[in-house]
Amino acid sequence: MLTAKLTGEGLTLFRGDRCLFDGLSFALESGGLLLLEGANGSGKTSLMRAIAGLLPLEEGQFRWNGESVQRDRQLFRSRFTWLGHRSGLKSDLTPVENLRFDSQLRARNATTFDAAFERLGITRLRSLPVRLLSAGQQRRVALTRLLLADVPLWLVDEPFTNLDRQGRELVMELVGEHLDRGGLCVMAAHQDVDVRGTVQRLSL
Repeated sequence: MLTAKLTGEGLTLFRGDRCLFDGLSFALESGGLLLLEGANGSGKTSLMRAIAGLLPLEEGQFRWNGESVQRDRQLFRSRFTWLGHRSGLKSDLTPVENLRFDSQLRARNATTFDAAFERLGITRLRSLPVRLLSAGQQRRVALTRLLLADVPLWLVDEPFTNLDRQGRELVMELVGEHLDRGGLCVMAAHQDVDVRGTVQRLSL
């Protein structure tokens, strides 16, 4: 059972001359989902990118288990996996080749590639170049990163993009299982989200 805590304290972020949020704070603990809500351009993705260290804050800080993530940014990066709005796959590589590369970047759990592909319903696609896959199939390949990573924190930006109803239900199932294990998840989504666990809603 995982035990962890992510907090944001007094967060202020500008994009150009526009303030996306000012003095924002939150606290997320094991088994919890932080659901970011708001219109396009409200700052949902920017907040997630700031958590990941890809955007600098004007003010405020993030803490992981009480310690500022700035003290050891590389250590914090090893504690999360990121599923962006885009799938982030190399189009000339197969799903297996993409995942082998990605698996070198963070700790792996005991789930095998075969088991992950079967769970996502993409076993027959494993040896095809990603460029030959549909947008929905590519999204399923990207989702296998969540199944394979041995990390407590999932950052997922619009995970339902290009997925059919069955795919959306599978995403919520995977997130629910992660929370059941004591994991944490920060998610930006426009669709309704129904998962097991404690859900906090943060409107931006």
